[in-house]
Amino acid sequence: MNSFDTRKLWLRLFLPFAAGYFLSYLYRTANAVIGPVLAQELNLGDNALGLLTSTYFLAFGAAQLPLGMLLDRFGPRRVEAGLLLLAAAGAATFALSDTLGGLAIGRALIGLGVSACLMASFKAFAQWFPPEKQASLTGWIMASGGLGALAASKPLELALGFASWREIAFGLSVCTLLVAAALWTFAPDKTGEAKGDGIAVQLAGVKSIFGSRHFWRYAPMGFWFTGGFMAVQGLWATRWMSVQEGLDAATVASRLTWMSGAMLAGFLAMGFFSTALLRRGISLDRIYRTSMTLAISLLAVISFFPALGGNIIWPLLAACFSLSNVSYALVAQAFPGSLSGRANTALNLLVFAGAFGLQWGIGVLVDALQSGGWSSDAAFRAAFLTLLGGQLLSLGWLFVGRQR
Repeated sequence: MNSFDTRKLWLRLFLPFAAGYFLSYLYRTANAVIGPVLAQELNLGDNALGLLTSTYFLAFGAAQLPLGMLLDRFGPRRVEAGLLLLAAAGAATFALSDTLGGLAIGRALIGLGVSACLMASFKAFAQWFPPEKQASLTGWIMASGGLGALAASKPLELALGFASWREIAFGLSVCTLLVAAALWTFAPDKTGEAKGDGIAVQLAGVKSIFGSRHFWRYAPMGFWFTGGFMAVQGLWATRWMSVQEGLDAATVASRLTWMSGAMLAGFLAMGFFSTALLRRGISLDRIYRTSMTLAISLLAVISFFPALGGNIIWPLLAACFSLSNVSYALVAQAFPGSLSGRANTALNLLVFAGAFGLQWGIGVLVDALQSGGWSSDAAFRAAFLTLLGGQLLSLGWLFVGRQR
């Protein structure tokens, strides 16, 4: 394949999948800005808001194990394009709803619809590009997600100034349909590939992954840290900044923009420099352990000293979080190539179980403590310290697993 054909393939393959992951991250984090508007307009408490936002993660996580098998059987183009139709329907349902139940159904459909966006990208890149290109492609696809998070911060807050949240949801529904059409029309299929093993063999592979000590070394960090940060970024960072620091909506949106920018920088750094670091003998495991230790230290500073350098510490935390995606490569490298997709979706299941459980759980805990007479700032600090405790335990398990 000459350079022109390679460039043409890259454009046809990368751009549609990048657009899908951009939308996935935009949907994931949009409630951090839209949530307070919904809460005021529909009179939703923190518990209800946490449940509403986290239904995305519940549906997303529930799709992960069957998703790995679908990708092997039908290919990334068909699977992602079909699921994005559900996401478009979910955004339209969300826009039309006036009740918590209707909004939750819309968010769940969105979560299910975008559940393939990252894993389908990984599958497509593995089909068409050699292993030495995977690190840079992963960095670039994650960067497109970072752009989605960036769009869900200050730009979304500005959009709410001249359009209602319902109109924005309808617009996202239309954009999702366009991306599904682009994937179906332009993304190539890898012809001549086997359609994967039968269902019994695939389920046996899933069982072997969940029985692996190596998998469970990283799984708690996926639940408590990666899932926990997603829960915080998607909703509770906004409430924390408002309650603990007294920031107004415009200032919070600006800080979220800086966080998304820092996360984007981390994704790009992973794409540009991971291969060079490996050549210098710095392992992926060492990169992961160091960045996660720093991230948990930053969350501890935020939890104990909420007014201390938030404009710097929150973006630094986001940058460290971007490197948590190294865990997917670390988990998959211990399994044969035929199991790598299912290994990644198994880890993703734990990540999104954490995102759902912790996002809803923080709201439940805050409401319960406030009902017991705690002040808002004390209740939110207790919730963040609970999250920090789980992360410290999972980090300790990560280091113990390495020693063993």
